[in-house]
This record gives sequence, C-alpha cells and structure tokens, in this order.
Amino acid sequence: MTENATHAPQDPTPAASFNAATFDAYLFDLDGVVTPTADVHMRAWSRMFNQVLVDYEGQAKYTDMDYFTYVDGKPRYDGVRSFLASRGINLPEGNPDDAPAAMTVCGLGNRKNALVLDILEQEGVEPYPGTLAFLDSLPETAKIAIVSSSKNARTVLKAAGLLERFEVIVDGNVAAEHSIQGKPAPDTYLYGAKLVGVPAEKAVVLEDATSGVQAGAAGNFGAVIGVNRGVGQEALAEAGATIVVDDLKELT
Repeated sequence: MTENATHAPQDPTPAASFNAATFDAYLFDLDGVVTPTADVHMRAWSRMFNQVLVDYEGQAKYTDMDYFTYVDGKPRYDGVRSFLASRGINLPEGNPDDAPAAMTVCGLGNRKNALVLDILEQEGVEPYPGTLAFLDSLPETAKIAIVSSSKNARTVLKAAGLLERFEVIVDGNVAAEHSIQGKPAPDTYLYGAKLVGVPAEKAVVLEDATSGVQAGAAGNFGAVIGVNRGVGQEALAEAGATIVVDDLKELT
C-alpha cells in the first residue's frame, strides 16, 4: 500500500506538553491501549506455545519476554512464525481454516484465538479507566478509530461496551479483506486515517507495542503516543514514540 518511511527515534516530549486540540483524529490500538486484553492475549499465547514446546526436546519455556520480542502487536500468524523462527522450529504454513489441533502455523494461530475467546467469554473485559478519561477529554469534533491486528476487535469492543464509541474499526479482518500489510508497516494506520478523512500529520497513533509504535513512526503521524503496559518506556521511545506515558490519564 505504501513504502515505509524512515523515522529517526528521538527523545519523547513531556506528556504535559500534549495539546489534544492540535490534532483532528486519534487512532487507537485496542489490546493494551483501550482494553487490558493484552493480558488475555499474553496468557493465551503462553498456554498455546508451551503446549507445543513440550514436544521439542531441549526447548526452554515460552516467556513474557518472548511475547514482547516476537509476538506483541503483530498479526496472529506473523506472531506464530516469528516465535517459531526464534526457536528454530519449522512447521507447515497450513490454511486459515485449519483446526486448532493442526500442527501448522495457521493451526497454532487458530488455537491461540480459541483460547482468547474462551477467556473473554468466561471472564469478560473492562476498559482501562485512564483511556476512558482520555476519550472523554477529546474535542467533540475529533475523529476516533480503532486500528488493531486482532480479528476479534469488534467482539472485544462489544464486551467492553465501547463498540459505538469508534466510528471506524480497522482490524485483522479488514486488513485481510483489503490485503493491507500489518504492523510494523504503517499501512493499517494510514488506511484508518484515510477512512476518517484526516491526513497523517493531523492524526495521533496510540500504541503499547513496539511494532505498532514503529508503524506510527513510519507513517509520519503528527504524534505517536506509546503507552507503557510492560514493554518499557525506553523501548517505546526507541521505536519512535514522540510521547510515552504509563496511562493515558496523564494526557488529560
């Protein structure tokens, strides 16, 4: 869709200097920014990969560091490929309709997704209070959208009671339908900006994953806000975040 732009990392500006009125659109990642479903995904990835690794002699257990390094923010099958490659494990690609029991890249991705849906159904999800406060503080004229690699974005937003808050949702289903390259490429964010009718330089990307921050930086957005949910402020800054916060309430 577009060539990746180069964007040199720079020191983040203080959160206090952020002026919401400067921008016309806000493009939110979902998991880890709007809802704590990143925790659900982490648990599902861990359970799935550790089920697989027991069949490979000498393999250490999958850890949270593996999640942040190889999986966080990426489309599901990309995350499977990235982690397996890090362990020297080669599996067939398979097909998106593979059963969760299939030992293929797609099968493992589908197994992880089934685990996520089970956890959401059993436990539900509540949005981050700080994110709700930030949403409520935005100008009434601001365009807001979700840009998520997840194919479950609408399900999660509905479970959190937020589906009607976002006028545009660019999720994994939309990306697949339109053959849009996933994060860390900027394409999904640029597509979201296009749908809300705002140029990138007047839009803000809000991300908790380094791959998503890299996407915002590569798209030359007006601001890229890194939300530190565990990956680390330094890592988000190095990925290209112009502002780094621990919670979006800091920007209200």
